[in-house]
Order: sequence, then structure tokens, then C-alpha cells
Amino acid sequence: MDGTILVADDDRTIRTVLTQALTRAGCKVHATSSLTTLLRWVEEGRGDLVITDVMMPDGNGLEMIPKISKERPGLPVIVISAQNTIMTAIQATEVDAYDYLPKPFDLPDLMKRAARAMDQRRHVARPAITAPPPRDSIGNDLPLVGRTVSMQALYKLVARVMNSDMPVLITGESGTGKTLIARTIHDLSDRRALPYVVASASDLDGLDGPATMLSRARGGTLVFDELGDYDEDKQARVVRMLDTLTENGPRILATSQVDLNARLSSGTFREDLFYRISGVSMVVPALRERVDDLDLLCEHFLARAHREGLPARRLSAEALEMVRAYSWPGNVRQLDNTMRRLALTGHEPEISRTEVEQIMRNQPAMEPLREGGGGGSGEKLAESVTRHLRRYFDLHGGELPPPGLYNRILREMEGPLIEIALDATAGNQARCADLLGINRNTLRKKISDLDIRVTRRRKLM
Repeated sequence: MDGTILVADDDRTIRTVLTQALTRAGCKVHATSSLTTLLRWVEEGRGDLVITDVMMPDGNGLEMIPKISKERPGLPVIVISAQNTIMTAIQATEVDAYDYLPKPFDLPDLMKRAARAMDQRRHVARPAITAPPPRDSIGNDLPLVGRTVSMQALYKLVARVMNSDMPVLITGESGTGKTLIARTIHDLSDRRALPYVVASASDLDGLDGPATMLSRARGGTLVFDELGDYDEDKQARVVRMLDTLTENGPRILATSQVDLNARLSSGTFREDLFYRISGVSMVVPALRERVDDLDLLCEHFLARAHREGLPARRLSAEALEMVRAYSWPGNVRQLDNTMRRLALTGHEPEISRTEVEQIMRNQPAMEPLREGGGGGSGEKLAESVTRHLRRYFDLHGGELPPPGLYNRILREMEGPLIEIALDATAGNQARCADLLGINRNTLRKKISDLDIRVTRRRKLM
């Protein structure tokens, strides 16, 4: 990798580490803590790539991108930010940032993205980009916060599809925020001034049901809520409705908490409807799959409760530890209700572990994760494996699966186990082997045999 990279960040440590890493990779680096200096360098013709933070002492890095694009069309800009919300990803997309990474980021990952940007930078001038209108009224209260990989990927996908006409299928467990994602896509899209209509199965009853829904939605957004629960008649009505859509018709979204692929296999969901509705598929992760976002979410919900007139409170370290140890089968919705109750029932600024224990004791729907880990609703690993294997056999309709099942199943179990262990140990194979209780040479062979990609990483705050 060669060329000149301009780095703007008010954190001296990040400037130093990026300068050292990029210089070792063969690049020339200019680093600054000022957006004014950054823009001057761009105007002077310096740089083949810009890496900038968002919140800087003399301005906003996102607002600087249109000026950079006007001055140097085609100059790629990578945005890094500690503001881990969906609005940051949306705004980075709107101003045509080349890429966006939340802090803390993996240094090797950033280096690869920088190399790709340098290789793929466009030399053809593009029209000047104007800054998007402010959307503070939309973004301030969105609980779509998170620094985990799964949430950041979801943010970027929302940003890419919000102004598309393609249908979107949003799946996830109850309480994960599927309808919130649908509403966000509408509110951030070019259709936001037009109607947003959510249709349930009962709304399609009667001869005029489908026509009424289309009339209400006009050219806005029509959402089929929990589409996986529609019976055969309602599914047929949706198919016929979609076949009548014109260019001026509404954007179609759908949500489902059930696995539509499984419904397809069992013959209870129409294949033609599935392919009509799943132009883009989004999976909203369960809360237990994004434990590292719990502190951000708790802080968000407690702050919102305070804005609504409840006492200002924060979780103690012990209380947060207990929150992180639970499975949260009700997902984000359940966490929101729990934080609101904690804000309402306590008096001290800090929420104690005892208070959390009391609240959780009164919520029978929430079960602690069992010792040794677990999946949804505290299910033991053996129970989960048994359930999935029985479903696998059932999907073959009374016929036996293809030969070689033993090795296929072990491979499917072994691969994710090693990948997760490597991720937990930051790619350190010695620590990973010790964690798994196997010889390091054995681990290396399994990594090779299973074609597992290993990335050593260093976290930057």
C-alpha cells in the first residue's frame, strides 16, 4: 500500500497508532487534530485518502465531507466515530463517505479498508454533494445504538436500502425492534412525508381489505407485520396485491419473528410470496447476541426515563454485571421496561445489584443464562442441539439424510466453536488453544482444515 493518507482525530493516541501503522505499510501520513488543517491539506492537493473522526474541536467531520468532495471529487473518506448510533451510519452514507467504522475499531480491519479505498479510488469527477438536511427530530430518540459487529452491519444495510424501491424482509425475535427498523427506513427515506401504514393479517379481510391498505399507503410505505403468521388465504391476497402495484405504489416492507425458510420447507409459506417480499433481508439480532451493547442500551433507556421526568439514575458495576448475565428473552423491549421500573422505584443515584435482583425476581418471563452458557430462554446446549437435529431429520420428509451425517454435524459444531473462541481471544492461537483445552498444533490443523480466517487485532478506543 502506497500513497498519502490524511488523518484527522482529536485523540493523540489514535493519531500516533494510525501514523505508525500506515507508515509501516508504506504510506506517507499527515495527521492533525483540526478539521481546518485537514481541509487546507485537501485544497492544496495533498492526500489519496482521508480518515477522519466525527466530533472534532473545530467542527463535525461528516459536515466536512461535502466540502472535500467539492474540492477533490473522488477522494475517498473513511469515517471513524465513537457515536455508535444508526444516525452516524446513515449520515456517513448520505454524504457519500467511502466507509464508516465505529470506535473501538480493529486496526487490521481499518488497514484493509484503507488499502481497498486506495486501490478503488475513483478518478472521474462527480457532482458536488450538498449536506443533507438535519434530521435531529428523527434521530434523537432512536434506541438503535450499539457498537457490536451485528448492529453496525445492520446500520449500514439500513443506510444502503432506505431510498431503494426494493422490498425488505426484517426478521428477528419478538422485542428485538423489527418494527422500529421498518419505521426507521421509512422516516429516513425520500418517502418520509408520505403515509406509513402497518397491515396485520386481519386488515386484509373482506373484498376491499387489500385495496383499502393500498389506498391508505398511497406512495408511502406499507408494512406487512408478522408475515410468517399469515394463513394461506392471506398470503394469496398479499401476492395478488403485490402483482397489482404500479410505479406510484408504496414501498413494501415485512416483518417476521418466525423462520420463513423453515415455513417454506414445511410447505406452510408460499414460495412466490417469499421471493416477492425478500428483495433485501435484514436480521435484527437478539439481545443475548449483542451483550456488549447492554451498557449503551441501559444508559439510553435510563436517560430517556430521566427526560420524561423520572429520577436520574445509573447502574452500579455490580448491577450491570447482573444485567449482562441474563438471557433477556423479551429482548430490547424487556430491557426498556426493566430500566424504566428501576428509574421509577429507586431513590439513590446509583442502582444497586439488590435492586436489580428484586426487579428480576418479579419478571417470570426472564430467565438467567444457565451455567456454561446458553441460548434463548436459558436453553441448555444439549437441548438446543437435540431440537435442531430433530428438525433437520423432519425436513427430509421421512427420508434419511445423505450419508456422512456424523462428520457433517461435527464440522458444523466445531467450526463456530473455534471461530468464537478465536474471536474471544483476539486471534491469539496460543490463548485459544488453552481456552479450548487442545494442543496448539491441533488447533492450527483444525483452522486449516475448516478454512477458518484468523485475524489478530488490537482494540482502539
